[in-house]
Amino acid sequence: MANKALVGIKVGMTQVWDEDNRVLPVTVLRVTPNRVVQIKTTERDGYTALQVTYGNRDAAKLNRPEAGHFAAGGVDTGDRLVELRLDDVDGYEVGQEITVESLADLGHVDVTAVSKGKGFAGVMKRHGFKGQRASHGAHKVHRKPGAIGQCATPSRVFKGKKMPGRMGNQKTTMLNLEIVQADVERDLLLVRGSVPGGRGATVLIRDAVKGAR
Repeated sequence: MANKALVGIKVGMTQVWDEDNRVLPVTVLRVTPNRVVQIKTTERDGYTALQVTYGNRDAAKLNRPEAGHFAAGGVDTGDRLVELRLDDVDGYEVGQEITVESLADLGHVDVTAVSKGKGFAGVMKRHGFKGQRASHGAHKVHRKPGAIGQCATPSRVFKGKKMPGRMGNQKTTMLNLEIVQADVERDLLLVRGSVPGGRGATVLIRDAVKGAR
């Protein structure tokens, strides 16, 4: 798990220059203040986590259980509820706002989001297969995977075999992304490299669990 975590929105990609005048590709993440709605502890819930919300939403558009949940903590209604699993929740309280400043002193972070959906894809696009040869009797099999198993033994295809199927649209984590800049005034976090998901995707940012490279 993590010691610090936040929820943000992917804005898009751009580039900045470092002190050595080198171009760095960065992803811009908008991290509006996260408001703590509920604190989960090991004694009561069996694990430690923070339930947070961000943004603003009209309370009249919520159903009664959702509205009651926000009202119980005295927290303004937000766009959605997200749970952040943390090692320790001491020092947090309901209604507290967590800003991007809490991540500014970290050198690297892990970013989790749902990747872009690519639809149904073949083995060459999905798994990087080479494909069949283009000559010597090959007929309309240039992008097919070839043999996928044995004959009488074991008379089946093993589970997990790399085959055509739906590509993308799954939870993906990028590890050890370097924090290039943290703009507290504009609630922006710039991390080096790419981040899963499209523009407007919800991303979970936490301190790097494996440490810096």
